[in-house]
Amino acid sequence: MGLLDPATSDGRIIFFLPWEKMTIAGTTDSPTSVTAHPIPGEDDINFILREIRNYLSPDVEVRRGDVLAAWSGIRPLVTDPDSKDTQSICRNHIVSISDSGLVTIAGGKWTTYRSMAEETLDAAIKAHGLSAAPCKSVGLTLEGGKGWTPTLYIRLVQDYGLENEVAKHLAATYGGKAFDVAKMAQVTGQRWPIVGKRLVSEFPYIEAEVLYAVREYACTATDVIARRTRLGFLNVQAADEALPRIVQIMGKELDWSEEKKTEELETARKFLYLEMGYRSRAEQLTKTTEINLDTQEVARYKKRFHKFDKESKGFITTVDVQQVLESINVQIDENALHEILNEVDLNKNGQVEIDEFMQLMSAVKKGQTAEETLDKRGPVTVDRSGGGF
Repeated sequence: MGLLDPATSDGRIIFFLPWEKMTIAGTTDSPTSVTAHPIPGEDDINFILREIRNYLSPDVEVRRGDVLAAWSGIRPLVTDPDSKDTQSICRNHIVSISDSGLVTIAGGKWTTYRSMAEETLDAAIKAHGLSAAPCKSVGLTLEGGKGWTPTLYIRLVQDYGLENEVAKHLAATYGGKAFDVAKMAQVTGQRWPIVGKRLVSEFPYIEAEVLYAVREYACTATDVIARRTRLGFLNVQAADEALPRIVQIMGKELDWSEEKKTEELETARKFLYLEMGYRSRAEQLTKTTEINLDTQEVARYKKRFHKFDKESKGFITTVDVQQVLESINVQIDENALHEILNEVDLNKNGQVEIDEFMQLMSAVKKGQTAEETLDKRGPVTVDRSGGGF
């Protein structure tokens, strides 16, 4: 179910749409300069965040760090050459025929492509007296649509040993062509799934899709993360993590040199950074609480972090954090701890990495200092329920 409301603070529409198990939140267009690479502005992102908070429960906290990807596009608005009003702007598509007989279609949007195709072809047939029947776009099945059924994914699970989630994704994305992708999937070496190595653990995209994309004429890593898969639109950090493997697969298939691989990796990351709202971890950290620890404290907390990160995974859990705090005799109300973790867990993965841990300990120190200052002024009640100290 989607939601749309025009009653925003500045009159622009706000909408929520479910997509690929995520939620797209956005707004309508505003004037912009023409560029080949439209960039989502921080002002627009923050506007959307402010507005959507009005529709969510008070206990649902939305931060800039919760934005997994952000993008914008340029919508073409054209002037109808046949209109008497030369200033008239059309928000839909226009089909026009010049004196020389050239048929032109301009404007429009992806969601009306069948209607646009039909009107254009019918105009060409009529203008030039072509011996052809009217356009049959409505009756044409998309590539992969033949033989598709809602339960097709079950065959992928049974015949190839794909994960259920991966099989559903392939069937919904490629239709009958999903079997071609499954045939390219490599053996995992695990008991289950038998085939289908994921590009990133939390998304159903598999390595075989990169290979299939190349054989369907994908030439760049950016194409793969943005259009052949939708990873760049769903989670820019996940896309960034998948890029080295994507470039490796493409490089082998297309015989790229090491220089070419490096170029593709840098170009794709630039795309994520500039056009998909990707802010690096360093940038995000500068927006949060300033780390206020001296050299000895940093060394001590690093030692404790690595003590609990026994398998050197690069992160510890919330339970580990509580044990660390107990080991240094710091007691924090669960609600207060939640508030602090909510601030420092920038990539929203429930795992506390070393830089996030330092942010947390800095916040704890700041809270303790504030409490000690209050205590010197006389008897006080310290309320930690809201995350303060």
